[in-house]
Amino acid sequence: MWVYFAGLVGLLLILTAEARVGNSSESSFCTESRECLLYDLVCKNDDYEVRHYDSVKWVSTDEECYFMDKAMYTAFGRLFKYITGSNEAGVNIDMTTPVTVKIEEKKKMWQSSVFTLNFLLPSDYQMTPPQPTDDSVYFTDTPDMKVYVRSYGGWMMSLTSSVNSLLLKRQLDNVQATYNKDYHYAVGYDSPMKILNRHNEVWYMVEGEPVCPTSS
Repeated sequence: MWVYFAGLVGLLLILTAEARVGNSSESSFCTESRECLLYDLVCKNDDYEVRHYDSVKWVSTDEECYFMDKAMYTAFGRLFKYITGSNEAGVNIDMTTPVTVKIEEKKKMWQSSVFTLNFLLPSDYQMTPPQPTDDSVYFTDTPDMKVYVRSYGGWMMSLTSSVNSLLLKRQLDNVQATYNKDYHYAVGYDSPMKILNRHNEVWYMVEGEPVCPTSS
Protein backbone atom coordinates (compact mmCIF):
# COMPACT_ATOMS: atom_id res chain seq x y z
CA MET A 1 0.00 0.00 0.00
CA TRP A 2 2.78 2.42 0.92
CA VAL A 3 4.57 1.62 -2.33
CA TYR A 4 1.37 2.40 -4.24
CA PHE A 5 0.89 5.66 -2.32
CA ALA A 6 4.48 6.74 -2.95
CA GLY A 7 4.10 5.96 -6.64
CA LEU A 8 0.88 7.94 -6.83
CA VAL A 9 2.49 10.96 -5.14
CA GLY A 10 5.41 10.75 -7.55
CA LEU A 11 3.07 10.65 -10.53
CA LEU A 12 1.14 13.66 -9.27
CA LEU A 13 4.38 15.60 -8.85
CA ILE A 14 5.40 14.82 -12.41
CA LEU A 15 1.99 15.80 -13.76
CA THR A 16 2.11 19.06 -11.79
CA ALA A 17 5.53 19.92 -13.18
CA GLU A 18 4.44 19.16 -16.74
CA ALA A 19 1.21 21.09 -16.32
CA ARG A 20 3.07 24.34 -15.59
CA VAL A 21 5.83 23.91 -18.16
CA GLY A 22 3.61 23.15 -21.10
CA ASN A 23 2.89 23.54 -24.78
CA SER A 24 3.75 27.00 -26.05
CA SER A 25 0.53 27.10 -28.05
CA GLU A 26 -1.18 27.90 -24.73
CA SER A 27 0.66 31.24 -24.52
CA SER A 28 0.64 34.12 -27.01
CA PHE A 29 4.12 35.18 -25.85
CA CYS A 30 5.98 31.95 -26.65
CA THR A 31 6.48 31.82 -30.40
CA GLU A 32 9.98 30.35 -30.71
CA SER A 33 10.02 27.39 -28.32
CA ARG A 34 8.09 24.15 -27.97
CA GLU A 35 7.43 24.65 -24.24
CA CYS A 36 6.74 27.68 -22.13
CA LEU A 37 6.16 28.65 -18.51
CA LEU A 38 2.38 28.68 -17.99
CA TYR A 39 0.43 30.61 -15.39
CA ASP A 40 -3.00 31.44 -14.02
CA LEU A 41 -4.13 35.03 -14.43
CA VAL A 42 -5.35 36.39 -11.08
CA CYS A 43 -6.38 39.86 -12.24
CA LYS A 44 -5.42 42.53 -14.73
CA ASN A 45 -5.80 46.22 -15.42
CA ASP A 46 -4.33 48.74 -17.86
CA ASP A 47 -1.13 49.17 -15.83
CA TYR A 48 -0.15 45.67 -14.73
CA GLU A 49 -1.40 42.17 -14.10
CA VAL A 50 -1.12 39.64 -11.30
CA ARG A 51 -0.21 36.04 -12.16
CA HIS A 52 0.07 32.83 -10.20
CA TYR A 53 2.96 30.48 -11.01
CA ASP A 54 3.50 27.00 -9.65
CA SER A 55 6.93 25.99 -8.36
CA VAL A 56 9.30 25.10 -11.23
CA LYS A 57 12.98 24.30 -11.71
CA TRP A 58 15.50 26.43 -13.62
CA VAL A 59 19.17 26.07 -14.53
CA SER A 60 21.00 29.18 -13.36
CA THR A 61 24.31 30.99 -13.25
CA ASP A 62 25.59 34.20 -11.66
CA GLU A 63 27.65 36.95 -13.24
CA GLU A 64 28.97 40.05 -11.47
CA CYS A 65 29.00 43.10 -13.70
CA TYR A 66 28.14 46.79 -13.88
CA PHE A 67 25.48 46.36 -16.58
CA MET A 68 22.86 43.69 -17.18
CA ASP A 69 23.61 43.55 -20.92
CA LYS A 70 27.21 42.39 -20.49
CA ALA A 71 26.30 40.01 -17.67
CA MET A 72 23.59 38.41 -19.83
CA TYR A 73 26.00 37.88 -22.74
CA THR A 74 28.49 35.97 -20.59
CA ALA A 75 25.90 34.08 -18.55
CA PHE A 76 23.84 33.13 -21.61
CA GLY A 77 26.85 31.45 -23.20
CA ARG A 78 27.45 29.45 -20.02
CA LEU A 79 23.86 28.18 -19.82
CA PHE A 80 23.67 27.55 -23.55
CA LYS A 81 26.66 25.21 -23.25
CA TYR A 82 24.80 23.33 -20.52
CA ILE A 83 21.68 22.73 -22.64
CA THR A 84 23.75 21.79 -25.72
CA GLY A 85 25.60 18.93 -24.07
CA SER A 86 27.92 20.29 -21.38
CA ASN A 87 26.21 18.19 -18.73
CA GLU A 88 27.02 14.83 -17.16
CA ALA A 89 24.53 13.00 -19.41
CA GLY A 90 25.87 14.70 -22.54
CA VAL A 91 22.32 15.36 -23.75
CA ASN A 92 20.86 18.27 -25.69
CA ILE A 93 18.01 19.99 -23.85
CA ASP A 94 15.37 22.03 -25.64
CA MET A 95 15.37 25.77 -25.11
CA THR A 96 12.21 27.03 -23.42
CA THR A 97 10.78 30.45 -22.65
CA PRO A 98 10.99 32.75 -20.88
CA VAL A 99 14.56 33.53 -19.87
CA THR A 100 14.71 35.49 -16.60
CA VAL A 101 17.34 37.68 -14.98
CA LYS A 102 17.23 38.25 -11.23
CA ILE A 103 18.35 41.82 -10.52
CA GLU A 104 19.35 43.19 -7.14
CA GLU A 105 17.18 46.18 -6.34
CA LYS A 106 19.68 48.20 -4.29
CA LYS A 107 22.38 48.44 -6.96
CA LYS A 108 23.89 51.92 -7.41
CA MET A 109 25.04 53.14 -10.81
CA TRP A 110 28.74 53.09 -9.90
CA GLN A 111 28.63 49.67 -8.21
CA SER A 112 28.82 46.23 -9.77
CA SER A 113 26.02 43.78 -9.05
CA VAL A 114 25.40 40.05 -9.27
CA PHE A 115 22.94 39.17 -12.03
CA THR A 116 21.44 35.67 -12.03
CA LEU A 117 20.39 34.34 -15.43
CA ASN A 118 17.86 31.48 -15.49
CA PHE A 119 16.81 29.07 -18.23
CA LEU A 120 13.53 27.25 -17.60
CA LEU A 121 14.01 23.48 -17.75
CA PRO A 122 11.57 21.64 -20.06
CA SER A 123 8.97 19.31 -18.56
CA ASP A 124 11.05 16.17 -19.29
CA TYR A 125 13.84 17.52 -17.07
CA GLN A 126 11.86 19.26 -14.33
CA MET A 127 12.26 16.35 -11.91
CA THR A 128 15.72 14.95 -12.74
CA PRO A 129 17.85 17.30 -14.85
CA PRO A 130 21.40 16.17 -15.73
CA GLN A 131 24.09 17.66 -13.51
CA PRO A 132 26.17 20.50 -14.99
CA THR A 133 29.86 19.96 -15.71
CA ASP A 134 30.55 23.66 -15.01
CA ASP A 135 30.71 24.45 -11.28
CA SER A 136 29.24 27.92 -11.90
CA VAL A 137 26.02 26.41 -13.26
CA TYR A 138 23.42 25.22 -10.75
CA PHE A 139 19.68 24.61 -10.30
CA THR A 140 17.12 26.97 -8.81
CA ASP A 141 13.57 26.17 -7.71
CA THR A 142 11.20 29.12 -7.74
CA PRO A 143 8.39 28.72 -5.21
CA ASP A 144 4.67 28.68 -5.78
CA MET A 145 4.19 32.42 -6.14
CA LYS A 146 2.14 35.38 -7.29
CA VAL A 147 3.86 38.15 -9.24
CA TYR A 148 3.09 41.67 -10.39
CA VAL A 149 3.85 41.90 -14.12
CA ARG A 150 4.43 44.83 -16.47
CA SER A 151 4.82 44.00 -20.17
CA TYR A 152 6.68 45.97 -22.84
CA GLY A 153 7.99 45.50 -26.38
CA GLY A 154 11.34 45.99 -28.07
CA TRP A 155 14.57 44.59 -26.69
CA MET A 156 15.26 43.77 -23.05
CA MET A 157 18.30 45.90 -22.17
CA SER A 158 19.62 47.65 -19.07
CA LEU A 159 17.85 50.92 -19.93
CA THR A 160 14.47 49.51 -20.98
CA SER A 161 14.44 47.08 -18.06
CA SER A 162 15.26 49.84 -15.56
CA VAL A 163 12.62 52.22 -16.94
CA ASN A 164 9.89 49.60 -16.87
CA SER A 165 10.80 48.38 -13.39
CA LEU A 166 10.55 51.98 -12.14
CA LEU A 167 7.19 52.43 -13.84
CA LEU A 168 5.84 49.23 -12.30
CA LYS A 169 7.10 50.20 -8.84
CA ARG A 170 5.42 53.59 -9.16
CA GLN A 171 2.13 51.95 -10.13
CA LEU A 172 2.33 49.48 -7.24
CA ASP A 173 3.23 52.19 -4.73
CA ASN A 174 0.31 54.31 -5.93
CA VAL A 175 -2.12 51.54 -4.93
CA GLN A 176 -0.15 50.71 -1.75
CA ALA A 177 0.67 47.20 -2.91
CA THR A 178 3.21 45.23 -0.88
CA TYR A 179 5.93 43.44 -2.81
CA ASN A 180 9.51 42.24 -2.40
CA LYS A 181 11.74 45.30 -2.85
CA ASP A 182 15.07 43.46 -2.60
CA TYR A 183 15.06 42.24 -6.20
CA HIS A 184 12.99 41.93 -9.36
CA TYR A 185 13.13 39.88 -12.54
CA ALA A 186 13.73 41.02 -16.09
CA VAL A 187 11.94 38.52 -18.33
CA GLY A 188 12.46 37.93 -22.05
CA TYR A 189 10.56 35.70 -24.47
CA ASP A 190 12.32 36.24 -27.80
CA SER A 191 15.64 35.45 -29.45
CA PRO A 192 17.79 38.38 -30.67
CA MET A 193 16.92 37.43 -34.27
CA LYS A 194 13.24 38.23 -33.85
CA ILE A 195 12.51 41.78 -35.01
CA LEU A 196 8.75 42.37 -34.70
CA ASN A 197 6.21 41.75 -31.94
CA ARG A 198 8.78 41.21 -29.23
CA HIS A 199 7.57 40.65 -25.66
CA ASN A 200 9.37 41.41 -22.39
CA GLU A 201 8.25 41.73 -18.78
CA VAL A 202 9.22 42.98 -15.34
CA TRP A 203 8.23 40.86 -12.33
CA TYR A 204 7.94 41.84 -8.67
CA MET A 205 7.03 39.18 -6.12
CA VAL A 206 3.70 39.77 -4.36
CA GLU A 207 3.77 39.94 -0.57
CA GLY A 208 0.46 39.47 1.23
CA GLU A 209 -2.71 39.82 -0.80
CA PRO A 210 -2.26 41.13 -4.36
CA VAL A 211 -3.77 44.50 -5.27
CA CYS A 212 -5.42 44.80 -8.65
CA PRO A 213 -7.79 47.79 -8.77
CA THR A 214 -10.39 48.30 -11.44
CA SER A 215 -9.07 50.14 -14.51
CA SER A 216 -10.15 53.75 -14.74
